[in-house]
Amino acid sequence: MGKFVVSKAKTGVKFNLVAGNGEVVLTSQVYKTKATCKKGIASIQRIADSPVEDQTVAGYKTESKPKYELYLDKKKEYRFRLIARNGQIVGSGEGYKTRDACKNGIASIKKNADSQIVDETVEEKKAPAAKKVAKAPKAEKAAKPAKAAAPKAKACGRKCAKK
Repeated sequence: MGKFVVSKAKTGVKFNLVAGNGEVVLTSQVYKTKATCKKGIASIQRIADSPVEDQTVAGYKTESKPKYELYLDKKKEYRFRLIARNGQIVGSGEGYKTRDACKNGIASIKKNADSQIVDETVEEKKAPAAKKVAKAPKAEKAAKPAKAAAPKAKACGRKCAKK
């Protein structure tokens, strides 16, 4: 079973739908808040079974929204985006080398749409630091006899330098 992984982004919060094999099959836009991000996940869960509009074939059938748009990007890779009823892109997939691989990515979304949500934006609470226990004083070593200090030469300043 897959999972929706909610994580922090540079300017907000986003999510990835990760399939059971660990592959990211869909990435969301960046949302301003975690609440709107979770609404995006709910939207995917509602519209996951939408039809696919395959724009890579001549004379393709235009589907009504919500829908997946399968298309070729500038690098000639197959990609898809999931379009909500309001026309917003709810999520998109990575580039695939073949149309069939891209269609498998869409099938994975349909299969994993009811997955659990894992919130990685929540910082785990650190366990309280262990209190330091006072160490027992070390046994004193036998004192060594102190060396006699050598007498210090007194500096006499300018008067000595003139002599």
